[in-house]
Order: sequence, then C-alpha cells, then structure tokens
Amino acid sequence: MKRKSDKYKDVEALRQELQQTHHLFLSSFERLTVAQDFELRKAIRGAGGRYRVIKNNLAEKAAEGTAAADLLTGLKGMTSLAYTATDPVALAKALTGYAKNNPTFTFKAGMVEGRVIDVKSINDLANMPSKEALIAKVMWLINSSAQRLAVSLNGVVRNLAVVIDQAIKEEKFKA
Repeated sequence: MKRKSDKYKDVEALRQELQQTHHLFLSSFERLTVAQDFELRKAIRGAGGRYRVIKNNLAEKAAEGTAAADLLTGLKGMTSLAYTATDPVALAKALTGYAKNNPTFTFKAGMVEGRVIDVKSINDLANMPSKEALIAKVMWLINSSAQRLAVSLNGVVRNLAVVIDQAIKEEKFKA
C-alpha cells in the first residue's frame, strides 16, 4: 500500500500532466490481458500519446482547477487515461482501432481542445483525416488557385504575343 506522501506526489504529477494537455480520452480496461495492455500502450505511443491507469478519487483531486475537472469528477469502475498534447485525431484513431480488435476496451468520455465530448464524438473524431492530410488538402487548394491564376495570366501574354506576331507578318506595323 502506498504511503500518503507517495499518493500526494502521484496527484501532483498527474495535475502537472493534466494542465499541459488539452486532449484526453477516458476508457475502461477491464479484462485486458498483459499482452493486450502492451499492444494498447504501443499503439498509443505510436500515435504520440501517453497512457495511464488511474485511481478515480486521485484523478478527481488532481483535476481540480484544470480543464479536465468536469470530465474526471464522479468516475466509476476501472479507469485509464490516454492523452496527448499534439494531435487528438491520431490518438483517437489509434484507440478506436484498438477497441475494434478488443471489445473489452471501451470509452467512457473524452476531452478535445478543453471541451468534453461523448463516445460518439470520439468515433467521429477518429474518422476525420489526420492533421497532415488536412494541411496537404489546404496547400493543394492554395496551390491550385495560384496555378490557375498563373496559367490565365500566361494565356493573356501568349495571346498578345501571337497577335503581335501576326500583325508583323501581315505588315500591319509600318514605320
């Protein structure tokens, strides 16, 4: 059994992590084997996230004064946290992919950009394209507009050159 000073240190460490993250997913991990837990942690690390099994009352105390306070109040059952400070879509994809293969792993709720979301919203978030894909689409749209403008301007110059060339051949310009 942990000493009270160790529990206090755990609460403070969790509070520091909760203050730095704005993307958090709560889940239940009942009946997971050690091998399944290892695969879950590996998937979360691959998505740039962190995973932590928590005691409900310690999580509630650690969340006081943070954006996750509403989310971590009144938890029941076995609870784990998966969180990231970078891309919530990648983490949601990793977690939902794992949940499809392991039905004993279930979501409770989540928090994205400081807002509490439900289980359906987590699945919707996982179906979104990644941050890199969205940036690539925006860059393509910007590039395509600039490319169309360049082609249009080039066409005007080309047509002007053709008209001048025709006029010279037909000797329209006399000195």
